[in-house]
Amino acid sequence: MNQTHEHVRITPALMGATLVGALGGLLFGFDTAVISGCQDQLKELMELTAGEQGFMTASALIGAAIGSLAAAKPGDLFGRRDCLKWTAAFYLLCALGCAFATELWMIVAARILGGIAVGASSVLGPMYLAEIAPASWRGRLVACFQVNIVLGVLIAYFSNYLIGGMGLGDHEWRWKLGVQALPAAAFLITLFFIPRSPRWLAMKGLDAEARETLGKLGVSGIEQQLASIKRSLDSGRSAGGSVPLFSKAFRRPVFLAIAIALFNQLGGINALWYYADTIFAMAGFSKESSALQAVGLGAANIIATLFGMAIIDKVGRKPLLMWGTAGCGLALAGVAWIFTSGASPGLLVWLFGLFVICHAFGQGAVIWVFISEIFPTAVRSKGQTLGSFTHWFMAMIVSWAFPLVAKDVGAPFAGLPFGIFAAMMVLQLFVVGMLFPETKQIALEDIDERIHGSH
Repeated sequence: MNQTHEHVRITPALMGATLVGALGGLLFGFDTAVISGCQDQLKELMELTAGEQGFMTASALIGAAIGSLAAAKPGDLFGRRDCLKWTAAFYLLCALGCAFATELWMIVAARILGGIAVGASSVLGPMYLAEIAPASWRGRLVACFQVNIVLGVLIAYFSNYLIGGMGLGDHEWRWKLGVQALPAAAFLITLFFIPRSPRWLAMKGLDAEARETLGKLGVSGIEQQLASIKRSLDSGRSAGGSVPLFSKAFRRPVFLAIAIALFNQLGGINALWYYADTIFAMAGFSKESSALQAVGLGAANIIATLFGMAIIDKVGRKPLLMWGTAGCGLALAGVAWIFTSGASPGLLVWLFGLFVICHAFGQGAVIWVFISEIFPTAVRSKGQTLGSFTHWFMAMIVSWAFPLVAKDVGAPFAGLPFGIFAAMMVLQLFVVGMLFPETKQIALEDIDERIHGSH
């Protein structure tokens, strides 16, 4: 069933479910970026070594790797929506735990808890959105998750800037980390008012509720859609029992999910988000200026993501990846040259801006859409888990290692990390250009055939 040319109306139920499901992305973005504004103060107050600072930052990513691995099975057993309620509760506990922490281990424990929520959200959120979205709108609706991630990043940086100007002294970091409790509580409450995924309902044999939900979501030809979903489920179960992900049948989507997740982090985007204030300080910017530059990058990030979201179903996933990767590589090469030579550090703001923009409309807009749609329904949760775990494991490695190798502008080998990031973007260009298929405006049940037919 191909819905490419079918007119699909956006119902209030579909819009509401999309907005609430994507709200997990806002907390995802806020949680991952807010630590940037606390780095220098926590390092000074707690007398952290570079290794301890890296571990404190990476602790959230350790949690994210755990959460991404742990979310799929409960998501299949209890439903995507109901498991998102647990992630919302974890976000709330993380915010409160950080706000009242008195020792480094308490911050680390709370950050791990928040990281579990981030990892689980990155599996459950896009999967839920992909399963409620009509084919012709799926790219844009699933990309709402990414829009909320970058909106969360922007809000975190702006919140840090505002709180940093309130003269809160040694308690400044507590307010920066604790304010996340407000959107976390809102996420938890609103999750009680959206429907369960119709594809999950069909997987559980709850056909009556699946029909009702499909109707609320604006699907025409409900019986035809439900039959298509059930055929996809039946074909996945033909071997009987649980369907293994690591089999010859799913070799290609497994490779694609791992590749896009690896390269998303090997470009260094999370090193920038976690250490933005520190990076600008190493280039000679003041505390206030560094915080303001981070806000500017967050604003550029959301504008470029909205642009990518607006055109992803028209231009396609692959062209966005190609153009975005090329731009990231050029920007990172320029950053590496400035850090190595010490010349023109004022250009860093523009180069990082170019990097953020190209990442946002390329890899950023595409990754969660692409991973959520390349696996058949029977193994979608496992595939989403694989892609998400790969993403967070690499983010943990990069974020833990970055403060160990980062140096002030002009210092020996200061440009090395950015040079490595640039080289990875060159490699990604070749991999995407030669091996990635296009999946725009193809019904989920038809993408498996397209992938196996792609060469």
